[in-house]
Amino acid sequence: MGHVLVTGATGGIGTALVGALTAAGHQVTAVGRDVGRLGVRGIEADLADPETLAGAGEWGEVQALVHCAGISPVEAVADAGPETWRRTMAVNVASAAELVRLTLPALRRSRGHVIFVNASAGLTGVPRWSAFVASKAALRELADSLREEEAAHGIRVTTVYPGATATDLLGEVRSAFGRPYDPEACIRPRTLAEMIVWVLSAPADSYPCELSVLPSPR
Repeated sequence: MGHVLVTGATGGIGTALVGALTAAGHQVTAVGRDVGRLGVRGIEADLADPETLAGAGEWGEVQALVHCAGISPVEAVADAGPETWRRTMAVNVASAAELVRLTLPALRRSRGHVIFVNASAGLTGVPRWSAFVASKAALRELADSLREEEAAHGIRVTTVYPGATATDLLGEVRSAFGRPYDPEACIRPRTLAEMIVWVLSAPADSYPCELSVLPSPR
């Protein structure tokens, strides 16, 4: 058991993850906005401004970092201005990289684990979703680079690729695309959270560097 930092902890997946980690005996610190209501230690931070994270609080000893935070604007390239791109890349990627940078000394000491919650495996070239898709491609590259860079320090890096997960955010995205949203046909957030906890419990000699999760056939 150890100390786990979780971003996006007030979202559907993040909230479930905080509960699953706590139930498994981990100490959890939620990083983000409005995290005080979760019943765990929180560090208030605006992930849209990664440059402010260094002064957000004390990180302490860290055994794992799980980046769940993400925003998902639905806009065509013709309509998405610089702020859409800046904010999406900041929340989805740059804040993750900055938190890794800030906690690397502790993660190296603990030979810790970094988990990035990405999007459906193989997601590419989706019309009206370019900023989101680009940010997730960048997050994958961050994970792959970090895995190579920090292997000598014993740090594990896992990318989780969840398919459709029953969250309010997915409902909003499906609505923006004019597509139906059926939570019963999706992965339950608690199920995905338990899989992430399982990844953190991998034995000493091996671990999954990538985990693709799909809803079961109906």
